[in-house]
Amino acid sequence: MHDRQPALHASAAAGDAGDTIETVEALEALIGARPDMVDLKVIDHLDAQARRWIAASPLAFAGFGAAGQTDVTLAGGAPGFASVLSGQRLRMPRALLDDPRHARPGCGVGLLFLIPGLGETLRVNGTVETAPGSQVLIAVQECYAHCAKALLRSDFWQPTTAAAPADTAGFLAACRFMALATADAGLRTDVSPKGDPAGLLARADEDAICFADRPGNRRTDSFRNLLARPHAAAALVVPGCAQVVIVRGDARLTADARLRQAFTVQDKTPKLVTRLLPSSVTMYESIALARATPWASPPPPPDIDPAEVFAAHVRLNKTRGLRAALAKGAVSIPGLMRKGLKQDYKRNMY
Repeated sequence: MHDRQPALHASAAAGDAGDTIETVEALEALIGARPDMVDLKVIDHLDAQARRWIAASPLAFAGFGAAGQTDVTLAGGAPGFASVLSGQRLRMPRALLDDPRHARPGCGVGLLFLIPGLGETLRVNGTVETAPGSQVLIAVQECYAHCAKALLRSDFWQPTTAAAPADTAGFLAACRFMALATADAGLRTDVSPKGDPAGLLARADEDAICFADRPGNRRTDSFRNLLARPHAAAALVVPGCAQVVIVRGDARLTADARLRQAFTVQDKTPKLVTRLLPSSVTMYESIALARATPWASPPPPPDIDPAEVFAAHVRLNKTRGLRAALAKGAVSIPGLMRKGLKQDYKRNMY
């Protein structure tokens, strides 16, 4: 690994400071309030569905939140490289993390598990409980499936045939997938997937790297984290290549019209752009990606159905009340969740 200061240039000045989003109220005025129902898919343990997912996953993006910094790295190996000890405990070999130094006891951790061929991902959040010897033990606090939009937009499972650019600017232009790690003031850490075609995922603007808000799971965790604590780390990937770029720095949310217009797709302009001002940029060849071979893996196991994972987690969610009861009843209707996901992916990609 090696650190580089980014060579970034822009053709115009940075966005007006008056467009910066600094409060939750301003955020919600722009993109709408966070729907209560989005939390119904979140459970506080690793259920049977999550266990099967983790057992089939050869690759994860891992974010770590510590005092004064946020980091992200990759972890990977054979499917099941991470093992579930119980509903509340997950174990991962330190040697299978690209940079195990981040996995310190007491840190917040967010994990994004991928299964080759699937667009949906599994998110597991918690804390590093201990890191004895060769193992990292994680206390699980949240578990939920994430929609496929980021991987679909990035065409993640279609590897490029070209070599990854060796320079930061070229890599930025070629990358199609990003895992963004953020943490709130309590170090509750989250890793959010982001994807777009090459040239539309991330762009340079003066000394910052910018990326757009696209439709996703509507939890807005990353945004809320950045408002409370602006530190962020992003892992940038060119699908098919083992090279990874890690960008760390402070991030700001902006509604600047010029920046938003640059990310217009299908006549749809995003409402929000994140400007990440790098304090460090690291380009390296990921051993985790090389071990995981995600683009040369067999199809996903037939017993893993993302629609059923979503439905199972809604049923397991502990929220009470009429709306929750109605939602749990609805997801029990055969095929309804699968149909809803299919329609959402068709209509709401941008």
